[in-house]
Parts: sequence; C-alpha cells; structure tokens
Amino acid sequence: MLTQVAEGVLVHESEFCQSNAVVVRGRAGVLLIDAGVHGDEMACLANDLAESGQTVVAGFSTHPHWDHLLWHAGLGAAPRYATARCAATVRDRLSGGVAAVAKAAGIPEEVPLDLLGLVTGLPAETARIPWDGPQVRIIEHHAHAPGHASLLIEERGVLVAGDMLSDVLIPMLDLNAAEPIGDYLAALGLIEGVAGDVDVLIPGHGSVGGADQVRARIDQDRAYVHALRDAHAPGDPRIGPSAKDGWDWVTGVHEHQLQRLTQGSQRDGTRATS
Repeated sequence: MLTQVAEGVLVHESEFCQSNAVVVRGRAGVLLIDAGVHGDEMACLANDLAESGQTVVAGFSTHPHWDHLLWHAGLGAAPRYATARCAATVRDRLSGGVAAVAKAAGIPEEVPLDLLGLVTGLPAETARIPWDGPQVRIIEHHAHAPGHASLLIEERGVLVAGDMLSDVLIPMLDLNAAEPIGDYLAALGLIEGVAGDVDVLIPGHGSVGGADQVRARIDQDRAYVHALRDAHAPGDPRIGPSAKDGWDWVTGVHEHQLQRLTQGSQRDGTRATS
C-alpha cells in the first residue's frame, strides 16, 4: 500500500527490514526510487500504479546493495539510473553471475533476481536525475557503499536518504573503503548542509520522519560513528537491550564493525581517521 508523505511523494514499506520504495509523481509518469524487495510487493505496487493511471518513466537505485537494485516486469522497462560509481560497482559484483551474488549475500528465495542490477550510470558529477518531474538533486558520497546517493526532492522538501538516518539501523560503514570513518562523517556533513530544506525524511529502512527528525538523526548517526572511531560504548538505542523488537541482529553488525575497525587500527598503528 502506498502512503503519501508529501505532495506527489508516496512510500511503500516492505516487510523486509522496513525497506522503503519511493514514488515521485511527475508530469508524464512517476519516478520510482529503490523499487522494493519481495516480488509480490513489487507486483502489488505495479498494480496500484496502473490502477491510478500512472506509469513508471524512470527508476533510481540509491546504492549498489542487492535490496536496492531489484525490479519487477510489471513496473515496465523505464530507464533505471544510478550514479556512475554505483553502476560500475554493480557491474563488477555481477560479473560472476547473479547466482553467485545471491549465494554470497544470502538473498531469500522469494526475491526475484531476473532484473537485478540493470542500472545505467549517469555521467559523473550529474547533479539531478533526468526526468520530467520535480527536480531531484543527487547528493553523492562514499558512506555505506561506493557511489551512494541521497536524493533531495527540492520542490517537495523531501530527503530520500538511502541507507542512512534510520531509526532502526545504525550507520553501516563500507569497511572495505580506505577511510570508512572519514567517508561516513563527510557524508553526514553533506546531508547536514541541506537539512534546513527538508520537511520529510525517508530512510532506506525504517520510519519516515518529519523536519524535527532530520538533525536529530544526523546527530545520532554522527555520535555512533564517533563512538566507533574512539572505541567507546555508543549508548545507541538501536543496539543492545533497547533495540526494537526483531532488530536484535543489529547489535551483531555493531560488534563486527567495531572488531574490523579495531583490527585495522592495530594493524596500521593508528585509529581510523576522522
């Protein structure tokens, strides 16, 4: 079911990790951001759009993780965009075949993979998604995954944050990057730079927030990353006993990140940079 969160902006929340698919109405159809996960949910979304007389004229994947790269035949054959770096990463990861990716990532069987990752990279430094609708600014950064993009729907005051600023997920760093801590803090700085223009925040996973949540979630994510950097207990409500029911596995993600960063610091003889 689609829920309107701003004028011409609707969200479908999946049962899978509270994943949010975002629909933006344009003049000739809709832009679909991170289409969804389960096949039946995407089919339902396609039916809802068709029944309302809307067609998908463009898609966008915020980053190169499998749950943001899916599609359904019922959504049509519109161009699906991503940043240049995201698209290059997708091509590299799919070079060994979809089956290998599915096995490595433990993708559930009910997820349709035939259209996985068929994205077109926009030219480097592209500032906005090319489509006939409200202007959507691309805020590219290196937090979480290569070529990650947060999107600001400028005329609607909506920030589609990708896998950041969640109320249920801690910051999940790209631990293969040279500077995972620095990359994440830099990305939070970029997002903070547009926070005053945001009335609605849509994370990749979790609850939609209002204007009052934007800076609060930036501050919470920054505090968590600082705690990781300094190897301090983060005191974050998204992990430990205070975590939301069904999200206890996030504590394991935190422990893994802390272990990897600590090992890297010991190996390099210094802490990860800030």
